[in-house]
Amino acid sequence: MKLFIEPVDVWLFRDGRPFNAGIDHRARSLFPPHPSVMQGVVRSHHLVVQGVDLGNKNAIRDAVGTATDYHGLRLRGPYLARHEQDQDGKDQIVRYFPAPLDAMLRDDDKLHPLNPLNPTKIPQGIKTSTPTPLLLWDEKDPKKPKGRMWLSEGALISCLDGQPVGPTLESSLFQREDRLGIGLDDATRTTAESDDGGGLLYEAEFIRAQKDVGLEVEIQGLPGLSKWPEGGVLRMGGEGHGGRYESSNSLDWPLVPDPLPIRFKVYFATPTYFDDGWQPKAWARFFEGEVRLMAAAIRRYQSIGGFDVAAGRQKAARRYVPAGSVYFFECQSKAALKNDLINSAITGAGAEIGFGQVIIRRWNDV
Repeated sequence: MKLFIEPVDVWLFRDGRPFNAGIDHRARSLFPPHPSVMQGVVRSHHLVVQGVDLGNKNAIRDAVGTATDYHGLRLRGPYLARHEQDQDGKDQIVRYFPAPLDAMLRDDDKLHPLNPLNPTKIPQGIKTSTPTPLLLWDEKDPKKPKGRMWLSEGALISCLDGQPVGPTLESSLFQREDRLGIGLDDATRTTAESDDGGGLLYEAEFIRAQKDVGLEVEIQGLPGLSKWPEGGVLRMGGEGHGGRYESSNSLDWPLVPDPLPIRFKVYFATPTYFDDGWQPKAWARFFEGEVRLMAAAIRRYQSIGGFDVAAGRQKAARRYVPAGSVYFFECQSKAALKNDLINSAITGAGAEIGFGQVIIRRWNDV
């Protein structure tokens, strides 16, 4: 089941930093939210659809599992998406992805993929703990973008295949809005005060999607999914703002080549976790046959944690490789992605709920 979800109003998807009164005054928003957020949205709404007594912990567990057992749930997404017209004038949901980190913006306002076959040496004076293979380094000064860049699914495939493409700026898909508020005492419904007698002023960053823009998520595995109405409203993110959902007619997810090309690149559409920082201790965990990492285009890690409502405390945060990262491999003949991987995801944690989603393409010389 694939759903397209549009906001009823604005959305708030906080990052993993603690936001307690007196500790931090600004709540930052991530968009699209992490898969860990979306699984909470999906399972919460599933309880409503199933009519589960929310005061009965056993009934909740039987319907949607626990904090660590997702009860068969399989997610792909969430992805930024938009209603668009295809060449025949028919409405279609089109997914959007972060621009791949192996591509740089040039003066022609297009993203140009770099050539990992001959990575530029890192300039003198810059120190890195990265062993071989070298991270990709652009020898030319890229053009500074006017905002974060996104690519439609078709443009992303073209870019991964080595073609220059025009990016879509974040501002044409959604805007960020800052709003001020003040902490309240729940008992008296009056302004709460900090230890020094001052007010608890805070600022929150909300997401306002442009017209026809929302999120797509693919859901499988939960018992009783067939009971979901074809359309409806569910609660999304901080403050429980609403989202209208409907069936999505987007293209099927790109198939993983089998066998893999002799040279192939792996694009991460969602953040991924590895047990050795930016890579796993052994790639054999994910691939059959001999594969060798040749280069990687990544940026600094993302810390992903959250708040454990049941336990009443912050969850332990993990460092994830961000979406948009690209890894370049060479392999021997008949190498393949392992069949036992959940959702064909390359990640050491969270494959069930959408982390580590990949698009794999042939690595062409550019």
